[in-house]
Order: sequence, then structure tokens, then C-alpha cells
Amino acid sequence: MGIPAHVAEHLSMAERHEYLRSAFTRRRLLGGGAVAAGAIAAGGVLADPAAATPHLRPAPSLFPSTTPATEHVDGALVAPIGRHLTFGADPRTEMRVSWQVPVAVRRPFIRIGTRPWNLSHRIPAEVRTLHTPAGVGASPDVTQYYLHAVLERLHPGTTYYYGVGHDGFDPASPHLAGTLGTFTTAPQVRGRFTFTAFGDQGISYHALQNDSLILAQNPVFHLHAGDICYADASGQGRPTDDYDARLWDQFLAQTETVAKQVPWMVSYGNHDMEAWYSPNGYGGEEARFPLPENGPDPKNLPGVYSFEYGNTAVISLDANDVSYEIPANLNLSKGKQTAWLELRLKTLRQRRDIDFIVVFFHHCAFSTTNQHASEGGVRDAWVPLFERYQVDLVVNGHNHVYERTDAIKGGAVARQVPIGGTARPETDGVVYVTAGGAGKSLYGFPVPDSYEGHEKPVESVVTYAWDKDGHKVPETVHWSRVRFTGYSFVRVDVDPAHRGGTATLSVRALAENGTEVDRFTIARKAR
Repeated sequence: MGIPAHVAEHLSMAERHEYLRSAFTRRRLLGGGAVAAGAIAAGGVLADPAAATPHLRPAPSLFPSTTPATEHVDGALVAPIGRHLTFGADPRTEMRVSWQVPVAVRRPFIRIGTRPWNLSHRIPAEVRTLHTPAGVGASPDVTQYYLHAVLERLHPGTTYYYGVGHDGFDPASPHLAGTLGTFTTAPQVRGRFTFTAFGDQGISYHALQNDSLILAQNPVFHLHAGDICYADASGQGRPTDDYDARLWDQFLAQTETVAKQVPWMVSYGNHDMEAWYSPNGYGGEEARFPLPENGPDPKNLPGVYSFEYGNTAVISLDANDVSYEIPANLNLSKGKQTAWLELRLKTLRQRRDIDFIVVFFHHCAFSTTNQHASEGGVRDAWVPLFERYQVDLVVNGHNHVYERTDAIKGGAVARQVPIGGTARPETDGVVYVTAGGAGKSLYGFPVPDSYEGHEKPVESVVTYAWDKDGHKVPETVHWSRVRFTGYSFVRVDVDPAHRGGTATLSVRALAENGTEVDRFTIARKAR
């Protein structure tokens, strides 16, 4: 049962959540049963594979509820699936390992060590359970079990081997050696590294192909700029008739090949607001992705955080909080997110060990597609801060294409950045990349594509931006430099500077067949 459209369009995310909870509570009580709500079951662990004793810490529970009684099956018949990694706040010493089981199991755990034949540390796992009753969208009554281990005090620059299991399924057993995964922590010293990024993935052959190509780039982490799975097909923050929680199972299985060894750092898009699970719509996401809790309000804004890798700081924002186009969570943080962003940017820009600041989030400040174009809320709240603190690169999704701007300052082109060109944020402004071609159906531009090997530059593009009243305001822009209607992702090679030299971000956009469609460089003189 979804929320009728004429009702939902006037409700906030919290009101939509309450509407569904009340409706299902009444249904269950009338039927003589108790409501079984989605929940995150506390009881988490922090683990240090290099130490003799793991640390224990309870995980936050967003909302109290019950889950249906489920009989445990023989653990030997159940294999873990959907392994994926996320960094903690310090990638040198912190990693989160997550996975899923199709049914309830006893005493889940992780084994970890620096050699595949010596997984001596066995650490209990936290279980986060989500229950979606029949009637919330198209899925039947379904319970999903997500498991997590928080690893801390790891050694920098070290490769670890891990296996996940439960009673009856021990990855240390010789016949299960093929189930082991690996990850490598960030090094202590600054050096060259590669990361990748895209948004709007979903489940498709194109998404799977992009995953395979990303793995081949050997990135140290991957940024997912929102609209992760599309279990909520509406994108309006409400369950609809085609909402299906089981799509998450397919998504995590699709992504496992790369995400089990490459930290998969996500931000939240409009399709990631799932009203059933929590008042802010993010309860489902929190059950699946444990993210760094160093943002302004981890309870209400779990997708807002930052981390540092080498000479680069990465900031994840939640653009649902400022979106004029899709206002279900508009002003969720009551200004906390923007205030935190400014303080974080100011602090990072003052640090001599940080050359680059990369910001990623879902809704585009600058895009020209026919479907979503530009988000005025992002322009009003954040673009002035990006310019003031000379953000080096902004990566978005939302529009299912690849598009890249010239260097922008004050809403206009401050410097043209042709394919193969270089921008210097200190003087030239900010370059914005829309990397929304990860796997969902593609959008279209009002003008021809123009990309490497097929350049068709235009003087201007007639497009629009969303205003605070939710209206499309026509505008003619000159900043759309590269446009590619195809499935793709972004590869970024980071080169730190020697003393007195120049540090660079070498950015390439690669189509799903590996063809390069754009390349440019962000350069910053070392201090």
C-alpha cells in the first residue's frame, strides 16, 4: 500500500513515514496481530585485528520495533552474500565490512588477518534487521538481515584478508577459502592513488559492466553519488506500487565483486529516501551502509560525512536537505548541514597537508538535461561556499548522463576548460561533473552531444533551473563544455606535489566499453 499521490505531495518525509506506520498498525490490530516494523537491531562491535581483544560498542537504533520470529536454519546451508566495504573517518586505521544473509543465522562473525592462512581473529558481527510487510510497495512480506563489523586500530598501508561467517559456515575452513576477501588501508605517507565515481546505478547489465571496468582501474575507493539501488522507483520519498525492497538483494549481489575489496562510499539521492523505515527516510540505508559518523548530525543526516586519503579530503553531502525540485526532506537539517560544510571547508583549506577538496552529492548545481537540469537549492546553499573555499572538484549524479562544465565562478564561465585542458581553482573557479550514467536508463540533452573525438561545441544551451517554489526557471547558459549520452564513470588520478611543485587531479570519463570521452586536469601549487 503506497500513499495516494494527492496526499503524498503535501507531506514531508516524516509525515509520510507516520502515515504508513499508522496505516499498517491499524491493519494489523484489526487483523488481531502486532505490527512488525523495520528495525536496526543494536549490538554492534568495534574490532581491531591487530590487537588481542576487540572493542565493543552498541550501534545506534533509529526507531524501536519488533521483527517477526524466524526459525534459524542449519548454518551450513546458508552462504553470506553481498559483501561491501566502507571507510571509517580515518581510512588509514578504520574499515567497515558489511554483508547479508538470506535467513537468520546464529552467531555471525568476521575473521581477519594479514595472511589468508592465518585468520586468527574471530570477531562477533552486528545484525541490522529490516522488515517490510506485504503492502508496502510490490514486495511480499520480507525480512532482510544485514551484518556489519567495524574494524579500528588497523595498520596503515596494510593488506588484510577477511572472511565472514556464522555457526556452520566458517571461512577459515579449507573448502571455504574461495570466499575470502581483501582490503588495503590507506598509507601513512602521501603518494599517488586512483579513485572512481559515478551516480544513479540501479540494477542492469550496464551497471554490471561499469562495476567490472571500475575494478580494472584498481581504485583505492569509489564514490557513489546517490540513487543507489532504486528499490523506491518513485524518487519522491514515498513507497509506490512498484517499491520492492528485494531489489537491494540483487543490487548488493551485483556490486559484490568490486565492493568486497574497494570501499564503496555512498551519498543519498532522492531514490534513497524510503519512507517506511524511519522518519527521515534513511533507516534502510543505515541498515545497509555504515558510514563515518563525523558529520553535523549522524542521526538525521547519516549520509553527511568526510574522510581523508593522502593529500585529498572528500566530503559527502545530502542534497535532499536543500532540494527545491523534490522537497520531501527540504530543510531537514535546519541549516546544520550548510553550517558544518562551511566550517569543514574552512578548516581543510587552512591545512598544509591537504591539497585537494572533492565534494560529492546527488542533485546537480549545473546540468542541462531535459529531465532534471540544475538544482537551485544547491546553487543557493552551497555553490557560494564551493567558490569561497576553492573546492577543486564537485561530482554529482541525478541526471543520467555525463556532463562537465567549464570552471564556474559567480554562475558564469570564469575560464574555459576544453577537453585536455587545465583548471586552477585558486583563480579559475570550480569544475562540476555530472556522472549519472552508472546504469539506469539514460536522459537526453537539448543540444547535441560533444565529447572527446566527437566534439560539437555550442555557444549556449537553453535549459532551466529549479526555484524555491518548485518551478522550472528558463535560463541560457554557456558553461556546458562536454556532454555524453551514454553509460560511463569517472576515474581520478591524484598526484601529490613535491615541495614547491604542483599537485594534480587528472580526471577522465570512461564509457562502459572503456573508451575515453573526456579528460581534464585540476592543478594546485603546493604550499
